[in-house]
Amino acid sequence: MRLTSRAARDDAGFTLIELLLVVVITAIVVVPLGDALILYFRNTDATSARMTLSREAQISAAYVARDVTAVGLRDLSATGPGGTIPFKASIQLNAAFDADGQVCGTTATPAAKVRLLADDWDTSVSPAIRNTRIVAYYLAPAGATSELHRLFCTNGATTDIVVAHNVDPSTFSVSCAAPTTCDGTSVPQTVTLAFSVTVPGADPYPITLTGHRRQQ
Repeated sequence: MRLTSRAARDDAGFTLIELLLVVVITAIVVVPLGDALILYFRNTDATSARMTLSREAQISAAYVARDVTAVGLRDLSATGPGGTIPFKASIQLNAAFDADGQVCGTTATPAAKVRLLADDWDTSVSPAIRNTRIVAYYLAPAGATSELHRLFCTNGATTDIVVAHNVDPSTFSVSCAAPTTCDGTSVPQTVTLAFSVTVPGADPYPITLTGHRRQQ
C-alpha cells in the first residue's frame, strides 16, 4: 500500500504553482527575445534600403560627372582672344524638349531640370559634321515620389534611362560654380545636382552629384 501511494503521487503531474512558474519564466525569456528579433529585422530592412539608395547614388554620380565633363557648345561664328573660339550658352534650366531649337524628346517629355549641351562631331564622313549632344535630366512622377531620368540625344539617336528612384521632387536643385550663373554664355566649370531620396524603413538620403567641365 505504501508503494502504491508513492507511485500515485509521482504520476500526478505538475502542480498549479509549478505551471505558473513555467509561464512566468517563459514570458521573461520570450518577450525580450521577440523584441530583439523585431529590432533585428527592422535594422536589416533599413540597412538594405540604405544600400539600395547608395548604389543608385553611385550610378547617377558617374553619369553626371561624365556629362558635365564634355559640356560646351562652340560659337564658330566668333573669335576670342588669341584666335580661340568662344563658347555659347551650353546649360539650360527648366527647359522644354525643344528649348532654343535643340530638340531632345517629345511633347510628352517633362521639362528638364537641366540640359547639358555639347558639340558632337561626326568624323565618319568627310568633311566632319557637327551635331549637338544633349543630355537632359528630368523628373517623372512615380507614386508618391519621382524618378530621375537621363535623356540622351545625339545625331538622331536617343536613350532614356532612370538613374535614381524615390526622389523627393521638392528637394531637387541645380547649382553652378565659376560662374554661379548656369545658363549664361560663360559656361560654368562645375555643375551640381542635389536632391533627397526616401524609401520605407529608412531616413531620407541626401544625394549630391557634381561634375567638372574639362573644356577650356
